[in-house]
Amino acid sequence: MRKPKTKKLKLKTKRAAKKRFKLTATGKVKRWHAFKRHILTKKRAGRKRRLRSAAIVSPADTPQVRRMLLA
Repeated sequence: MRKPKTKKLKLKTKRAAKKRFKLTATGKVKRWHAFKRHILTKKRAGRKRRLRSAAIVSPADTPQVRRMLLA
């Protein structure tokens, strides 16, 4: 007896990941720094300046993040 055909479900992107990460043109994953929301008076200006810039996700975490983004 034949099995009935089942539709493959579409995989959805994790919305939380979509808001937090971006893919660069070369395929790397870009993220933003934490600790820049509040209690800024006690943080040095240089530290706040560094936190402004984006960073690349570490190679160890990249596969997990890419899976969440389905890219």
